[in-house]
Amino acid sequence: MTYPQNAFGRRAFLLACVAGLAACSPDKPQFRAIDITGAEYARDFNLTDHNGQPRSIKDFAGKVVVVFFGFTQCPDVCPTALAELAEVKRMLGKDGDKLQGIFVTVDPERDTPEVLKGYMANFDPSFLALRGTAEQLAAMAKDYKVYYKKVDGKTPTSYTMDHSAGSFVYDTQGRIRLYTRYGSGAQALADDIRLLLKS
Repeated sequence: MTYPQNAFGRRAFLLACVAGLAACSPDKPQFRAIDITGAEYARDFNLTDHNGQPRSIKDFAGKVVVVFFGFTQCPDVCPTALAELAEVKRMLGKDGDKLQGIFVTVDPERDTPEVLKGYMANFDPSFLALRGTAEQLAAMAKDYKVYYKKVDGKTPTSYTMDHSAGSFVYDTQGRIRLYTRYGSGAQALADDIRLLLKS
């Protein structure tokens, strides 16, 4: 790196250095998940919940929102992720009511509102499942950069779904902040949510 010789150049150089140091400041939260603050994707959703209510991120102001894509006949990843999220809520203690779990089905064909309502009750009664048309789901998946694909089974109704397994985390103002990989653990997510609730 060359040091500028004129006064204006030196001042600009010093300001750039200070800005660079500020970006690494310890005041910035040290999240365990991937920090995607300011991302140009996954900013909002517009689907109907399992109670028939239209939902968007604005409905959950004041809460940290965790969004996960899956389907009710998923044998392992989905129930594990939702059970972990329910565990996170318990770990948060009195702040647990500031966490909103959102499950977006990638299988609207089989996941009717009734099926989704029963499924969510297995994890936490406050968690909501969202469902849309095939077109709405495709648009949301594209906006969130999420992958899903139907995999044929032995009969027309015994198919399964391949899908992305991470979660998107929004702060209490409805801004996208984190992407947490499946398998990161309840403790890591609880720690990150506590940081978001403090900021």
